[in-house]
This record gives sequence, structure tokens and C-alpha cells, in this order.
Amino acid sequence: MKFGKEFVSQMVPEWQEAYMDYNSLKLILKDILRFRKTNASSTPMAATSAGSTLKRRVSLYRAFSGLTSRQRGSLRKKEDEEILVGEEGEEGQWQTRFLMPAEEGGEFEVVFFRSLDDEFNKVNCFYKKKVGEVVEEAEELNRQMDALIALRLKVDNPEVDIGGSDLASNGISSVSAVHPTSGRKTGGEDMDVINEVEMIDEEEMEDDEERGGKESETDDRKANTGTVDIQGLKSPQLEVLDHIKINMIPETPVSTIKSIFQQNYLSFSKKQLRKVEEQMRQAFSEFYQKLRLLKSYCFLNQLAFSKIMKKYDKFSSRNASKVYLNMVDNSYLSSSDEVTRLMERVETTFIKHFANGNRRKGMKTLRPKARREKHRSTFFLGLLSGGSIALVVAIIVLMHARNILESDGRVLYMENIFPLLFGFIVLHLIMFSANIFFWRRYRVNYPFIFGFKQGSEIGYRQLCLLSSGIAILALAGVISTLDMELDPRTKSFVALKELVPLGLVIVVLLIMFCPFNVIYRSSRYFLLLCISHCLLAPLYKVTLPDFFLADQLTSQVQAFRSLEFYVCYYGWGDFKKRSHNCLDSHVFKSFYFVVAIIPYWIRSLQCVRRLIEERDGMQGLNALKYFSTIVAVAMRTSYGLKEGMTSKILAIVSSVVATVVGTYWDIVIDWGLLQRNSKNPWLRDKLLVSNHSVYFIAMVLNVVLRLAWMQSVLGIREAPFVHRTALTAMVACLEIIRRGIWNFFRLENEHLNNVGKYRAFKSVPLPFNYERDYTRSS
Repeated sequence: MKFGKEFVSQMVPEWQEAYMDYNSLKLILKDILRFRKTNASSTPMAATSAGSTLKRRVSLYRAFSGLTSRQRGSLRKKEDEEILVGEEGEEGQWQTRFLMPAEEGGEFEVVFFRSLDDEFNKVNCFYKKKVGEVVEEAEELNRQMDALIALRLKVDNPEVDIGGSDLASNGISSVSAVHPTSGRKTGGEDMDVINEVEMIDEEEMEDDEERGGKESETDDRKANTGTVDIQGLKSPQLEVLDHIKINMIPETPVSTIKSIFQQNYLSFSKKQLRKVEEQMRQAFSEFYQKLRLLKSYCFLNQLAFSKIMKKYDKFSSRNASKVYLNMVDNSYLSSSDEVTRLMERVETTFIKHFANGNRRKGMKTLRPKARREKHRSTFFLGLLSGGSIALVVAIIVLMHARNILESDGRVLYMENIFPLLFGFIVLHLIMFSANIFFWRRYRVNYPFIFGFKQGSEIGYRQLCLLSSGIAILALAGVISTLDMELDPRTKSFVALKELVPLGLVIVVLLIMFCPFNVIYRSSRYFLLLCISHCLLAPLYKVTLPDFFLADQLTSQVQAFRSLEFYVCYYGWGDFKKRSHNCLDSHVFKSFYFVVAIIPYWIRSLQCVRRLIEERDGMQGLNALKYFSTIVAVAMRTSYGLKEGMTSKILAIVSSVVATVVGTYWDIVIDWGLLQRNSKNPWLRDKLLVSNHSVYFIAMVLNVVLRLAWMQSVLGIREAPFVHRTALTAMVACLEIIRRGIWNFFRLENEHLNNVGKYRAFKSVPLPFNYERDYTRSS
């Protein structure tokens, strides 16, 4: 792979604009080469051949006579005369002066060095800014570690006094804690957190005992066993607890309720300590990933500047790379070692305080391995996909052989067995696997956006494999129940076959809740966690995975209704004769409303919570949008169960309003398109797909597919050769396809927003809040 492609593939996607623009500099070099070739071709042939012969003879003479070293010396002198590089201005901007602009083609080289300087100053300033940010964050983590260690001491020794004067007069201080207001900027000192009292050397304890005088027998015994009586200390470690409060973020139902009635306080309980330690583990892990990406950013850009200067020397027949690369080596980008030192300090601190000194365990947490693609996934994907296609062909052959389309039992089959619960799930999984494929292709950082742990995200092959497996089960179930006539002896259908749909539902639910580490357990648990957050909205803090999943659920209304039907059919119907009275039940009709409204209601509650927490007026408008959809769904459902002119008018009006509002919100707000002043007309400034017609096609499809759900209120209940239930299923499938298209552009817009803000890391809430006027005494 060429370096340009490798360089792009190794970039942090959200920082792509902050990297050196290797391709644009390469284009300038190609202009230089093109000019030199054109100029060389216009030179007379004789002069060229004579010059080349003379040059070859001179080189042979010098190589033989030992004059090569003197020629190298003259080349260095010539190199010094080609460019001059210096730091100018108050901000320390590096500038290169090309000393031979009067030569033929010199204007191209002037442009090259000007662009090269711009790129280097951009990279250098960005790196310096990010290093400053991580140094400040390291200082804050140091303060958090002070509080954590103090909390550990208090929890282990609950009778210790943290009050003021007695311990302060003891004069025993902790080891080298970073002062909260000190202006240290060296990475080697920032993570030098205080040592725990339990780790004090026995020699230091013995010295303290000699200075302190006679000790009790209890103190002697503790000194011999390597422990310390904390009640005799007045360390600032414990004084910290008087000046902090726990940072209670209402993320769960319990914490949400507590935040309303209680103040933030330290309970000094082991449960609270475990929660704080988990937050600090996450904070250290995320901070370490920042440092790794910064180190990679520094290395890749240094390599890019080295590569581009070597190309310049090759294309221009000069030797200017040494001077320029010496400047790069002396710049902040190359000479700064704060990131390396911070990484060492983070590793040391994390291993000591969170891995019990086990380096392998600590580094496994800090450096999780990326998921590897396995050949067996591809093999089973092909096997199950081929099996699904074979089963589809078998169903078509059986329908033709048995003349099922003209059978009298076709109506009963369509109304009782046909509901495509698994078909909707399989289609949604296929669409989402396609989303993941294109997100990867266009470098959308979906694992970061969804908050997946590194290496735990599921790939498009795995999703296709899962959907193929479910399709195999569903299609096999269809073949087993493909009977249209009653058994003449029993006057009923075979009970075991009729229970197949129920058995498939139970199997899928068992797989979903399976506690064993099989069938992508981490992804299943992540999905179940998001589902629980949605069901308990607005008691949980709303994150992107939660409201993204809620949006997916709004496109699975027909699947939920199918599940409700199965409950009624197998619970109160006579499944042996494929008969039921569900549509006549008031309870069923009520749940028919509720099941359709629940996903939109969840989404509106999430918007209300975000409106209260984030003070964002757009979330209030978004809640109104979902409320209009709730009204439209209720009116359409009412019209479907009980037809009437009034119901039809209300259904049409509410559906039109919800369709117009939803379409506008999809295209303008969620996708960020239809911007008037954009450099890409009626799109947006930044686009990932180079073919702009894709965006216009997606907008048109969004409008058309949204109109498809109005078929029920426009009187389109049946179509030729298509049963009413099948038509409803087809419309539901169109909505799932629309949602799949929406997913790609929604996440693309989110990714570009992160890119615009250089936001490549998730913010991990820290457990402690310090008093504003508190400063630690060193």
C-alpha cells in the first residue's frame, strides 16, 4: 500500500483536517516534475547528450580519484544556500525561505514551501494545543486520585477523624502531591499521585517512631507487620475529604430520584467506593487512549513530512530535506516528551491503584485488543445465506405444487400464521449491517459515536450471520406450517406444527437473554441495556445509543403488533383450528393502540429529559414532532379498527402534518442537508460521499417512503393478488428500509459534527467535585 493511503487509513477520523495534507503537497510536487520534464524535452538533443556524457565522465573521475568527499562537502554548502528555515513571529510560526526563486520553475517550489510551512504550523499548533489539554486533564486526574485515596483510607478505617486541628499539628504530610493551583506543565510530574499510607516503608515508620518517642505495644505490633495506625496521623490525604462532594450524575432511576431529594455527599460506604473506583478506571482508560492517539498523531505527521521532503528532493534534484527535517526535529512536535511521560505515569498509577500491581492485567485494560475478523464467520455466513436462499426457493416450489394461492385455507393462513415478526427483524438487521459496511467505507467512527468498548463492536459480517441464522429458523418454520387444509380425522391442524411460531419466539428470547458467553454476548447485553434505558425513560440519562435505538423501535411498530397478536392467538385463541376472536376483544384493541404509540412516547420522553438537562429548545420541538406522530398513529389505528368519515378525515390531516414535520426534521435537522449557503448547493459544506446525487436520491426516497404509511388512510387496503395482511407487511418493510437509509446519513452528520469540533473522545464524568476556594498545602 502506498504511503498516502496508509497515512489516511491510520488517521484519527475526527482529526483528519488537523493532519498534514499530504495529497495536496504531492500535487504541487507533480507540477514541479511536470514542468521539469517539459523544460527538459525542449532542450536540443545534442546538447543534452553531450551534457549527459560529460556528467558521466566527471562522476567516474571523481569516484576513482577520491574527490567524492569534497563533492559531498560542496553539496552541503549548496544545500544551505537552497532554503533557510526559521521561527518568526510571537506565536513561533516556522517559515521557510527558498533562496533560488529566479530559476526556471522556482515559482512552483516557492508555492510548495509556503504550503509546507502552513501545514507544519497547523500540525505543530494543534499538537501543542492538545498536549496542553491533556496536561490540564492530568492535573485534574491527580486531584481526583488524591480524593480517591483519602476515601479508601476512610472506608478502610471508618473511625478515623478527618476534622481539622489535631491531625494538622502532627506534621506528617503525603508524598509529592501536585498542588491544585500550581502551574506545572511537565508531563513527568503531573501523574505523580500521592502514595497511600499503607505503602509507607517500614524504615520511614521506624524513623517516625524514634522521633516521636515511646510507642504503645499496639503501635509496635503494627510497625512490625508493616501497617500504620491512621488515627495518629493528620495527613492532608484525609483533609481532602472536608473539601469535596460526590459528583452525582442522575443516570439511573434511583440516582434521578435521589438527585431531587438529596444533596451530594460522601457516605464513606464500600458501595460508593466501588462506584468511584469504576469511574476512575474509565477515566484513566479514556485518558490513556487520548495519549495513545496523540502519540500516533505526532509520529504519523513526522513520517509524512519526512516522506514529502524525500519526494521533493527526488522531483527537484535538490538536497533540502536535511535542513527542513532538522527543523522538524527541533520543533515542539518532535522535541516534546510530555505525552510519553504522561503515558508512563498513567501506566504506573493504573497498575498500582487499579490492578494490584499486576502489570499484565493493567495493560490489558489500558490497551484492549482490536476485534479480529475470523474466517469461520465468513464461512458460516455463506453457508447460512445459501441455506436461506434454498429455503425461499423451496417455499415457492411448494406453493406452486400445492396450488396454495387458490386454496380455501389461504385466508386463515394469512390471518393467523403469516405475521412477519421475524421477517421485520431480519430485514432490519440486514439494513443495519449495510449501514456498518458503508460507515466503515467512508470512515465514520461509529464505535466512538455509539460508545462501544474498543474491540467489542460488532461488524457487518457478524450481523449478516445473525440475520441469516434467524432467517433459516423462520423459513424452516414457514415450511413446517405450510398446510392449508384441516386433518379430516381430527378436524384440526397438527398441534406441534402450529406451535412452531411460538417456539421460534421463545428461542429468540432465550438467545437474547442467554447469560453464557456465546452469540455475541457483549453486543446482546449492550442492546438489552439500551432497551432498559428506553423502557424506563425519562429516568435514565439520555445518550446517543438510547435515542438512536428508540428511533429504530419506531420503525418496528408492526413487529410489536405481530408479537401482541401471537400472545392473544396462543393465549386465548384455538391455534389447532387457526381461529381466534382477538379483533373483537376490547383489551386487544386497546393494546393495539398502546403498542403502536409506545416507541414514539419513549422518544418524546427522552426529548423532554434532554430539554430539561441541556436547556436545548430544539429538543422541545423534537418532542412536539413525536407527539404529532403519536396523534397520527392513534388516528390511523382508530380508523383501521372502526371506519368512518370523521375518523378518516382526522387520520388524513394528522398523517399529513406528521409526514411533513417528520420529513423536514429528517432532512434538515438530522441529516443537516438543504442548506442554502452551502458550497455544495442544497446540501452541506462537508460530505463524505463524493457523488452528490446520492444525497438527493436519499431525500426523495425519504419523502416517498414516508408517504407509504398513508396507504391505510387513503383507502388502499388491498391490491390485486395481495392479501391485506401481506400489503401491511410490505408497507412495514418499506418503513424499515427508510430507517436504514436514515441511519447512514444521521450518523454521517453526527460524525461530521464531531470532526468540526475535533471531538474524538467521549467525556467521562469524574466522581468528585472540589470546593472552588480549596487549595492543598504541599
